[in-house]
Amino acid sequence: MLFDTSTTALVLTDPQNDFLSPTGATWELVGKSVEENNTVEHIEQLLVSAKASGYEVFVSPHYYFPHDHQWEFGGTLEKMMHEIGMFDRPGPLDLDGFSGSGADWLERYKPFLQDGKTVVCSPHKIYGPEQNDLVLQLRKRGISKVLLAGMSANLCIESHLRELLEQGFDVAVVADATAAAQHPELGDGYAAALINFNYIAGVVLTTERAIEML
Repeated sequence: MLFDTSTTALVLTDPQNDFLSPTGATWELVGKSVEENNTVEHIEQLLVSAKASGYEVFVSPHYYFPHDHQWEFGGTLEKMMHEIGMFDRPGPLDLDGFSGSGADWLERYKPFLQDGKTVVCSPHKIYGPEQNDLVLQLRKRGISKVLLAGMSANLCIESHLRELLEQGFDVAVVADATAAAQHPELGDGYAAALINFNYIAGVVLTTERAIEML
C-alpha cells in the first residue's frame, strides 16, 4: 500500500475512556494489553502524524443510550458491555454528564478529535460499522484506503476491517495501536486478532512503520 492525502484516511474506533483509561469500565480486562502495546501513546502518535501530514481523520465511536439496553439478546461481550454500563449516555441528544465519562474521548486526544476537522461518525452499535455512516463519510471524500487503529482488536477493529474490505476499501491495520481483552476463560483477544489481521488485512503495520508511510 502507498498512502497519499487525497485517497487515504486514518480511521479510529472507540478512542474512549472506557477502553483506554485506567478508570474505564473495561480496564480490568484490557489494561494489560493496552500497556504492553503502548496503545494510548501509539494512537496519539498516529494522530499527530496524520494531522501534521494533512490526512483526514475519521472516528467510529461507540455509544449506548437507554433504549439500547432493551435488546432481548446478544453475544457474550455485547451483554457484558450493557451490564457494566460501557459507553453509556443518557440519550442521543443529551450530553449531560458526558465530559470525562467512559463514553468521552481520552483527554489527551481531544485537541486532535475536537479540532473542527476530524469527522466523528454516528455510533456503531455492536462491533462493525454497518450501522453507522463511516462508509458514507469516507466515500463522500474520495477515500479508498484506510489506516485502521483503535479499540478493541478482536472486536471493533476486526469487524471494521472485514466490513471495509467488503465495501471495497484497501485497509492497513496498525497492530500496536490497538489492544484487546485477556480473559481466563474466553482467551487472549489480542492474539486471536493478530492471526486474523495477518490473514485478512492489506498490510499489518507497526506504528513506527505507519508514521514513516504517512
